[in-house]
Amino acid sequence: MISLNKFSKLGNKNKKRLGRGQGSGHGQTSGKGNKGQNARAGGGVRTGFEGGQMPYIRRVPKRGFNNPLKIEYIIVNLKDIIDLKEDKIDVNILKEAGLVKNINGKKFKILGVGNIDRKINITCNKISKSAKDKIEKAGGTVEII
Repeated sequence: MISLNKFSKLGNKNKKRLGRGQGSGHGQTSGKGNKGQNARAGGGVRTGFEGGQMPYIRRVPKRGFNNPLKIEYIIVNLKDIIDLKEDKIDVNILKEAGLVKNINGKKFKILGVGNIDRKINITCNKISKSAKDKIEKAGGTVEII
């Protein structure tokens, strides 16, 4: 069992006293080894220095920007929707039909490529003006969620 006066000494180590003789355990070279750039006063290399090799930060490409707030849309054209037999179309129906694969929090947008000749009700995140006009001209409705 440790008494209280010894217990306090376990937690408080003395700092290294460098260059104070061989008996201290940190004498002569003061823990810096023998010779070389790191043994000299003021020696050492800057952060990121790789011994003359081209540093990693200079090797990797630094062009472009990935906006973390960018909203990615899955694009679906009207010509793809024509083949579906359902009157009410949403993400789940498009996924079952195989037009949309992995949603993963992405939103989907309807574009006006192709014509539509029957009445359909579409629920989507975004729609182009031409697609909306074509759907409404055919008697359908568009709901944006």
